[in-house]
Amino acid sequence: MTLILGMDPGASTGVAHYMDGELVRLDTIVPLEIERTIRDAMPGRVVFEDSRLQSHTWTAEAKAARGAALATARSLGQVDAWCRLITEVCAELGIPAHGISPAAKGPKRGAENFAIYTGWTARSNQHERDAAMVAWPFRRSQGVTHV
Repeated sequence: MTLILGMDPGASTGVAHYMDGELVRLDTIVPLEIERTIRDAMPGRVVFEDSRLQSHTWTAEAKAARGAALATARSLGQVDAWCRLITEVCAELGIPAHGISPAAKGPKRGAENFAIYTGWTARSNQHERDAAMVAWPFRRSQGVTHV
């Protein structure tokens, strides 16, 4: 069976679990649990939303107050570090991993739209839905196969 993990790194990190192409679990974890989650699951592939791939993040912030722009910069720096952690942990474990830019992931989906799109009708939050959507195109991809 092949497990694909989708991750939306942040202070509340969304994690989506696709088993053989089917969305079977959504979680929200803290950044401290990112490495443990990957090691415990040993997925065949990890796909994550990678803030480092979107350079125009600052377009809107250029017009914002200096304090708001600095807060965004600190937050983005943290997310960038968590993206690097995902990449490095997966490399160490031999798990294929790659990032998807926030724009390439597609639009934010509300719970109702998400249910229609994915078939997931259980509770979910925006972080979990983003994690699921970042991995959606890769949910049937091959990676390392675990039994």
